Amino acid sequence: MYVVGIDLGGTFFKVGLIEAESGRIIRKAEEKTLVEEGGERVVERMAATVTKIAEGYDLLGIGIGSPGSIDHDKGIVRFSPNFPNWINFELGGRLSDLLDKPVYVENDANSFVLGEKWFGAGKGYDHIVGITLGTGVGGGVISHGILITGKDGIGTELGHVIIDPNGPQCGCGDYGCLEAFASATAIKRMALEGRKKFPESIIFNSEQIDGKVVFDAAKSGDMLGQLIVEKVVNALAVGISNFIHIFNPEVVVVGGGISRAGDILFAPLEKRVEHLVMPSFKGTYKIVQSPLVEEAGILGAASIVLQHLNG
Repeated sequence: MYVVGIDLGGTFFKVGLIEAESGRIIRKAEEKTLVEEGGERVVERMAATVTKIAEGYDLLGIGIGSPGSIDHDKGIVRFSPNFPNWINFELGGRLSDLLDKPVYVENDANSFVLGEKWFGAGKGYDHIVGITLGTGVGGGVISHGILITGKDGIGTELGHVIIDPNGPQCGCGDYGCLEAFASATAIKRMALEGRKKFPESIIFNSEQIDGKVVFDAAKSGDMLGQLIVEKVVNALAVGISNFIHIFNPEVVVVGGGISRAGDILFAPLEKRVEHLVMPSFKGTYKIVQSPLVEEAGILGAASIVLQHLNG
């Protein structure tokens, strides 16, 4: 049997036809979202793309991982900064009407942790914390095999757990959120803030400053790069140790672009978390890098269908 996953972004959307049992991607396509043309046109293009790549295959359903506040029971995008005119937009229902197939919609951070459960580092586990480190910081939690979403479906905003109330302002308007320390946006901000004190840093040899540039500089022994990585690791360690205390996961899966830094991120992170957790939690969890990489969005979206049908 087959499912379709749609990774919906503000600039592009990616569609994949996936073999449900193995997670193998049979076909995939990418199209411009063109938000400015309106929600109806976006849905029509999504339907056309699904029809094109899934022709001749029997589908169990379609899953959409969307940024923003999602009513997953009704398939409604309540609000998303990526789609400013989508207020209580019936995304799932509209696409379902066009394709005559069941469509399920979930927040993209929640779809990430579902993807790990069905196809990634969380396969075989019932207690999973997933964290994505990209432009922002997102997260999702599975407990006893069930996705935790809270009363209104907007819970587990792990990126907005406050690490330091006196810390830098986050994009959400609050101060000291995990996202304000460990996102790509935060890493770039810290690099630019350090320019006056470390004008000779090799970070500034690059035309575009991003997470990779900063982590590569740290690997080369650059002082500013190392200081920034230390701040990122410390903030993540505080956040993750708290998540371990609250959710008691078997595995903490870290994904997103920043996770590709590899050992320079994960080795000190594991040591710091080990130091911070209570003795009774030591040895109860592991922290791993997501293996899904570029396909995490599509596979996460596809897993929404499987969770609805089997979860």
